[in-house]
Amino acid sequence: KQNEQIYDELNDACAFTWLKAYRLNQLFLPCVDIVGILGTTATYFVGWLLLGRESMTLGTIFAFAGYITRFWQPINNMSVIYNQMLTAMANLERIFDVMETEPDIKDAQDAYELPEIKGDVTFDNVVFGYEEGQTILNNVSFQVKSGETVALVGPTGAGKTTVVNLISRFYDIRSGQVMIDGHDVSKVTLHSLRSQMGIMMQDSFVFEGTIMENIRYGRLDATDEECIAAAKAIYADGFISKLPQGYYTRVSERGSELSAGERQLLSFARVVLSDPKILILDEATSSIDTETERTIQKALNELLKGRTSFIIAHRLSTIKQADCIMCIAEQGIKEAGNHEELLQKKGMYYQLLRAQYEALER
Repeated sequence: KQNEQIYDELNDACAFTWLKAYRLNQLFLPCVDIVGILGTTATYFVGWLLLGRESMTLGTIFAFAGYITRFWQPINNMSVIYNQMLTAMANLERIFDVMETEPDIKDAQDAYELPEIKGDVTFDNVVFGYEEGQTILNNVSFQVKSGETVALVGPTGAGKTTVVNLISRFYDIRSGQVMIDGHDVSKVTLHSLRSQMGIMMQDSFVFEGTIMENIRYGRLDATDEECIAAAKAIYADGFISKLPQGYYTRVSERGSELSAGERQLLSFARVVLSDPKILILDEATSSIDTETERTIQKALNELLKGRTSFIIAHRLSTIKQADCIMCIAEQGIKEAGNHEELLQKKGMYYQLLRAQYEALER
């Protein structure tokens, strides 16, 4: 609710500013035109008076009117250019502000390179909140062994995404420790930490360029053969081969030529190419239809082998095979276990699964 209030306030302020700028812009340019029109009108009026006194010829009047038009045309053009320059300068100011912004999360002064990891993840009494006075996770502790698949479920806002964000150290915790292979993530360099992780979020981004270039973004030194192998591993080769130029088909920024499911598959191929030790899937299949999801489920089962994986999904049917399912609620882990164990408990997971099936039957 607080975020919604902040968003509404900023949105209203932005709308008011844009409307004000639009009004001034629409007023400024006509004013320049009006001055030019008044000048031409005055020329004809004075010329008409002088013409009656035979002090000026008709040709001279038209000549002066032409001079005024030619005089005001560059001024009118300059006013348009000036308006565009002001807009460009405002945009540049925002760009430079972003470029000069110091990140909140930095390497510690004595940070060291994280060696190649196996994938053990440990939370030890972790306390975290996005703002002062707010607690999202309170004394959360768990241990995930290398190669295990963990599913995080729970209501919206419970802290599922927060957990995986802390593993990647997108935020610093208030107290406790987040460790990978026994290394505190706050004491290692960010590059060495995040380069060994594969993160796929709900919103996938497609860059302007070829399909091949978009896949290669997962590992810039990858060969074409490796990119194609990654696409085949996740069954993206099927739709890519049907494109006009296959892997060398160009797509626009955000990939408007592709469906939401195809964009997700491209993002998944990037993650496969990077071959991470820790894999994080945050609602990664939410934009993929049920038929496409079945296609990639076989590939997912293979990809998850040998990797520590964290899966966040609202479709509980996609996480039944997880080694451990953690139900996040009330600032912590309410219950944990595999699919069968949690069903027998008939607790939070059972209620979530039951509610989802009832919703599908309606």
